[in-house]
Amino acid sequence: MSEKMTYREAVRLGISEAMEKDERVFMMGEDVGRYGGCYAVSMGLQEQFGPQRIIDTPLSESAFTGAGVGAALNGMRPIVEIMTVNFSLLALDQIMNNAATLLHMSGGQFNVPLVIRMATGGGKQLAAQHSHSLEGWFAHIPGLKVLTPATVQDARDMIGLALADPDPVLIFENALLYNAKGELDTAAAPLPIGKALVHREGKDLTILAYGINLFKALEAAETLSKEGIEAEVIDLRSLRPLDDAAIMASLRKTHRVMVVDEGWKSGSISAEIMARINEQAFFELDAPMGRVCSMEVPIPYAKHLEDAVIPQPDKIVAMARRLMEAI
Repeated sequence: MSEKMTYREAVRLGISEAMEKDERVFMMGEDVGRYGGCYAVSMGLQEQFGPQRIIDTPLSESAFTGAGVGAALNGMRPIVEIMTVNFSLLALDQIMNNAATLLHMSGGQFNVPLVIRMATGGGKQLAAQHSHSLEGWFAHIPGLKVLTPATVQDARDMIGLALADPDPVLIFENALLYNAKGELDTAAAPLPIGKALVHREGKDLTILAYGINLFKALEAAETLSKEGIEAEVIDLRSLRPLDDAAIMASLRKTHRVMVVDEGWKSGSISAEIMARINEQAFFELDAPMGRVCSMEVPIPYAKHLEDAVIPQPDKIVAMARRLMEAI
């Protein structure tokens, strides 16, 4: 059965379905209860499940993320909501030094089945301290899985997939997507963690994207198609693990590739992807690889500056033309 809903409603549905299915699942974070969350994802859930399972916390990311680690170690299935990825740095010790490492440091005795959701990305004029894209940083850390749902289907499905995983999973929800509408097939089997998805078939160029940039890439592909350039657009869906097989298979078909990543170029997930292509499929390339990233400045508040800093369809089109013109 298919139904249309917003990305926000799909995340909420994924959470409520998980809570109905398993009484060990609970959610906590700043303002997630009575207020309904800073992006209204949890609106109404406290009335449905009670304050013991939808828990308002103090403004202390390290404390409530650490509480989530402890709860996971003791058999619960916590979902921790952090308002924005920028604030996750206040909980970095709990995420990196505890959640990501305890399984390894305990010799495989203690899994940490913790799910952390957070908003990411620019475009809402929230300025530098609320607008960065740091998911590539977290994808650097072994012991974590990093998911980036772009579609309504993944927004709902990835909640259940993350909760079923025995290890910590971070879900990055681009803030611009919460109001986006899409079709949800409630009967479809979820695509597993670590699998990329081809959203548009093409033969001339591969565009790798995730989150909000999937839709910017698809818009760019439409423009390119009118010029006779058929771009294949792939939603990475997961940054750790990356679906190397899907990336290399598309490259072997198109022989040109670019990455769209809202993170800064230096040390980014786009750099990791390009390194892997270099290692695994260098001789398939007919042109140097390209990438469209955010400019290397803090994300500005002013709309015209913010738009100029983060990836846009016209920048993707320009990069694609450059790759097609290369020998």
